Amino acid sequence: MTGIVTSVTAQTRLLAIVLIMFVGIVTLSRSGAAQTIYSLDSGDLVRVTVFGEPDLSGEFSIDAQGKLNLALIGPVFVRGMTTSQARTAIHDAYLDGYLRHPDIAVDVVAFRPFFIVGEVNQPGSYSFVPGMNVLNAIAISRGMTYRGDEDDIEILRGNDTARVSIPANLATIVMPGDIVRIAERYF
Repeated sequence: MTGIVTSVTAQTRLLAIVLIMFVGIVTLSRSGAAQTIYSLDSGDLVRVTVFGEPDLSGEFSIDAQGKLNLALIGPVFVRGMTTSQARTAIHDAYLDGYLRHPDIAVDVVAFRPFFIVGEVNQPGSYSFVPGMNVLNAIAISRGMTYRGDEDDIEILRGNDTARVSIPANLATIVMPGDIVRIAERYF
C-alpha cells in the first residue's frame, strides 16, 4: 500500500513541476510579446560612432523629416528604423565611395519626450524614462485633477501620418512620443 502512495506522490510532484514550468513559459512568452521594439523618430538624440574616424562620430538629433545629417554623406533617413537598421543604412552610405570598411555603432542617447493631456494638474511635454507606465506619467504631471477618470485613458501612439488610439489603464507602458489623454469623469 505504501508503494502505491509513494508512486502517486511522485507522480503528483512531477505533474506539479511540469505545470509550474508550463505557467512560467506562458508568462515569459506573454511578457516578451508585450514589449515593443523601439523605432527611431524625430526628437531622438543618437550617438553615431564610426570606429577609426573620430571626426565622423558624434551625437546627432533626428530632424523633423526623420533624418540624421552626417559628415560626408549628408542626410540619412532613419525614421521608423531600429538602431540596428539605422546602423546598416549609415554603413551602406559610408561604404558608397567614402570609407572602405566602415564599422558603425548607433545608440540612443536621449529619447524624444512623451506628452500628457486632459485631466492632470500639469499637462505638457515630459522627458521619457524607459519602463514608464501611465501611472508614472500621471505622477510626473503632478497627479490627476479631481475630475480625472482613471477608467477612461487613451494613448495616441505613432507619428502624425500613422497615429493609432490605444485604450489604456494605469499599468499600460508609455513609449517615447506617446500622447497620454486622461478623460474627464462626469460623476
